[in-house]
Amino acid sequence: MKIALLSREPNNYTSRRLKEAATAKGHKIIALDAMKLGISLDGSGPSLVRNSKLLSTYDAVIPRIGASITFYGTAVVRQFEQMGVFTLNSSHAISTSRDKLRSLQILSRYKLGMPATAFVNDRKDILGAINRVGGAPVIIKMLEGTQGIGVILADTTKIAEAIVETLQSTKQNVIIQKFVAESKGKDVRAFVIGDRVVAAMRRSAVGTEFRSNVHRGGTTEAITLPPEYAATAVRAAQILGLRVAGVDMLEGADGPQIMEVNSSPGLEGIEGATGLDIAGEIIKHLEDCVHFEDFDIKHRLSLARGYQVVELPVGAKSGFVGKTVRESGLRQQDIVVLSIHRGGLVIPNPREDRPILSGDVLLCYGLKDALRNLLPALNAKKKPNRKIGKLSQPDPSDEIAAVDADAKETK
Repeated sequence: MKIALLSREPNNYTSRRLKEAATAKGHKIIALDAMKLGISLDGSGPSLVRNSKLLSTYDAVIPRIGASITFYGTAVVRQFEQMGVFTLNSSHAISTSRDKLRSLQILSRYKLGMPATAFVNDRKDILGAINRVGGAPVIIKMLEGTQGIGVILADTTKIAEAIVETLQSTKQNVIIQKFVAESKGKDVRAFVIGDRVVAAMRRSAVGTEFRSNVHRGGTTEAITLPPEYAATAVRAAQILGLRVAGVDMLEGADGPQIMEVNSSPGLEGIEGATGLDIAGEIIKHLEDCVHFEDFDIKHRLSLARGYQVVELPVGAKSGFVGKTVRESGLRQQDIVVLSIHRGGLVIPNPREDRPILSGDVLLCYGLKDALRNLLPALNAKKKPNRKIGKLSQPDPSDEIAAVDADAKETK
């Protein structure tokens, strides 16, 4: 393959390791500065320009887009996508994860563990926001901050109010978060590739510093994640659409608390702490992905006139409870069950003798009119609970490919 590595720092540790790993597998990899690529749009189709010449063709792109160039960098990634080139992380996923508020808003829908968070614009609401997250001490984060910069611990309510007011007066957008005291200046970085955590480390702050970022002098140690943490990390990355991600979590009294999902995680800290070849795992996953066309299944399946993809929540009083997929009669109504979501498990392409249980969510494709009759009434419709809880052990005789269960294995 011919791979484009989008990086403004082609000689830093992460870039060097990715180039070494790709070369070792027989691929040609070229580092490109996204800021030096021009975007051309006309009737003949999308293209990219470098040094006033059309960019040659590539088979895949590994985007390493820094926070300071998110807008233009993601535009370049999007241009590669429009040209039909596979990108390891999509432009949309990068943009979504880079926006701290937006990513937390999305993740909160799925009831994953995260510190209580508030975002307000009116000065009169600041005190109420502080109280809603549990009161002082609180963490105040600038939405544009990275590597621990723009993260402030406010010990009292008055100090918190003053800090938020000051930052807002300078046109800075900030979020207010509960301070998870039991984390004691430590956090966990889970490195997710595809549907599994390939490595994890615990980062610890030095001295009285509460930020554990390596860039702030924090120390690291390799760890094996408990299944709940691994499942949460994988699920968070998948929800945001990231194939490769660094998921940062606090170890709270109630389990994992997601702080941030990083779309361009560095390799130096995680490889140094674990001794694992993470760069090699990334290239291996890239190879696997390029073999399959990247497309939106819901969009493709919905193109057939009169057909739709929907999630059908199975309530305790549903006529499906206790029946198998075959006995449900869905296929006779021109409806196919693509997968069953059961707690933290995903059961793809379920067999016809698979029983349907209360609380399941059926991902179905079928005739829109038939599906409409099965959906809850609009005034009673509730979104399915996607809370990630403790994982049950899947039956080894089943065809279950449970993404969250796979995440138990940490290299």
